[in-house]
Amino acid sequence: MEASGFVLAGGKSSRMGRDKATLPYGGATLAFHIAALVRQAVGTVAILGDPERYGALGYPVYPDVVPGCGPMGGVFTALSVTSTDWNLIAACDMPSLSSTIFRTLLERASKSRAECVAASGPSGEPEPLCAVYHRDCLPALQREIEDKRFRMKVLLTELRTETVSVASLALVNLNTPEEWREFSEKPE
Repeated sequence: MEASGFVLAGGKSSRMGRDKATLPYGGATLAFHIAALVRQAVGTVAILGDPERYGALGYPVYPDVVPGCGPMGGVFTALSVTSTDWNLIAACDMPSLSSTIFRTLLERASKSRAECVAASGPSGEPEPLCAVYHRDCLPALQREIEDKRFRMKVLLTELRTETVSVASLALVNLNTPEEWREFSEKPE
């Protein structure tokens, strides 16, 4: 299945106090780490965020088509610029994700009639920032943005969404300095 891969890196990181995408990880940055995993799974990757801030990562970077919409703006941008039907979207602040998880989501999407295939932990709740979106989702995203409703989990309830269960630790995102320190201090 032909697909495109995108990494959301344009968040405000207000709870972290600094840009999460540029936190050091594995000899590079969190954003670079996730981008490499997406590229392994999909073959291509682009960053969704500020080209000045993330251009040095060596991947194409797309700024939000509609700024100020949070992650929804990034997903909307990805589906606006993509040339493929299916598009893997991964947040840069979930370092325990893997290319295997991404490939599993893509495989499910290739056999699905869903508009979105999202990873889910033990609760079964979908993670909208580790998901594969069909570009047919673009009108629904546009409506949400026009109505100033920017909650990704609500959007998934309005789409035909399937979930794929993954290990709960894979979906842990790092939002605070304490969470980052705890993650960084864990043995690998």
